[in-house]
Amino acid sequence: MLNDQEAAALAAIDEEAVGRTLLELIAIPSVTGSPAESEIQHHLAGRLERLGLDVDLWGMDLPALYAHPAFPGTEAPREEAWGLVGHTPDGGDGPTLILQGHVDVVPPGDLAAWDGDPFVPRVRGDVVHGRGACDMKAGLAAHLAALAAIRAAGVRLRGRVAVHFVVGEEDGGLGAFGTLQRGHGGDACLIAEPTAGTVITANAGALTFRITVPGKAAHASSREAGVSAIDAYLPVHRALARLEGERNRAPDPLLAEYPIPYSLSVGTLRSGDWASSVPDLLVAEGRLGVRLGEDPAEARAQLERCVAQACAADPWLREHPAAVTWPGGQFAGGRLPAGHPLRDAVADAYADATGAPRPRERGATYGSDLRLYAAAGIPALQFGPGDIAVAHSAREHVSVREVVDAARAVVLTVLRTVGTK
Repeated sequence: MLNDQEAAALAAIDEEAVGRTLLELIAIPSVTGSPAESEIQHHLAGRLERLGLDVDLWGMDLPALYAHPAFPGTEAPREEAWGLVGHTPDGGDGPTLILQGHVDVVPPGDLAAWDGDPFVPRVRGDVVHGRGACDMKAGLAAHLAALAAIRAAGVRLRGRVAVHFVVGEEDGGLGAFGTLQRGHGGDACLIAEPTAGTVITANAGALTFRITVPGKAAHASSREAGVSAIDAYLPVHRALARLEGERNRAPDPLLAEYPIPYSLSVGTLRSGDWASSVPDLLVAEGRLGVRLGEDPAEARAQLERCVAQACAADPWLREHPAAVTWPGGQFAGGRLPAGHPLRDAVADAYADATGAPRPRERGATYGSDLRLYAAAGIPALQFGPGDIAVAHSAREHVSVREVVDAARAVVLTVLRTVGTK
């Protein structure tokens, strides 16, 4: 089923180099917004240059991006952000396929939960453990390995490959947004998020909300003279739980396998400044899932109505209503257009490259950069090594075999999508 060029490119994948690359990338602690996020962009720029790509590495104009009316939001403070795009110099009249991946990782959390330093990768057999192992240094390694193999095999492309390595995915999509605003684009986009052997063609969205609930301060010995903001929040919390149930009725078939496709979760509660005082303020922050095809503005309006109705039904909140604001990341949903050939191209490439069954199609419940490319009119899907179920945890790991298999699938996807000479 493989032609000579495809077979040569697959044979050129250096499996040992894949493992080394993965270890090197994990060792750069590129936490969202940290200086190492910039460090890894410069490291990757050097790699792309050595692969013979034309590289655009630029410092992003953060104030201009933040002021853009379509800016997707951000949460992590940062002093700088670097964009990185590489283009293969080959090409003629063929299409351009984007290979996309984010370089940032979430903080490691409780260090005691890890078996050693999260940024000193540990290898156990075929498995690599460490922060960012699957989300998504493995995907970056797969893309780099695929490009190296195509180059080593001497295959000339009819179209072009555009590599978009982006910052800030974890907190809203700054890097992808800035890359698209700079004018970088393509005909289709393959995002190397961990997909556990499936092809993800749709993402739900996620909106960060903040609810501020007022109370009335008093000394705890006479708490009846005050109103606890914690107590005042409780009816709002119960209303949010009911709203989550309503929003998860009849989900899209691509998300029907998930127990809660569009989760509504309160992640932080802050209240009180003294143990013997009745707290006069509570701030709750959380995440609202956005349904496939839903306008984020409608999702925001529905949560705001829910909170307003809960306030109207409560004697204290009726006169002192809670306030809802929307800070941080704002992920809309997104999906690959129905019938787009990229889905079958990736699925067939994986099956042909590995001998495994064609991966099934499904959606994902989390937000990602997919929606930014979709909004820009660039069809996009996700396919990459690793399992999102262990991402953002102290159990994060990936199999090197998975990374190699993903790289093999990317090789065939590139050759069959952009064409060869």
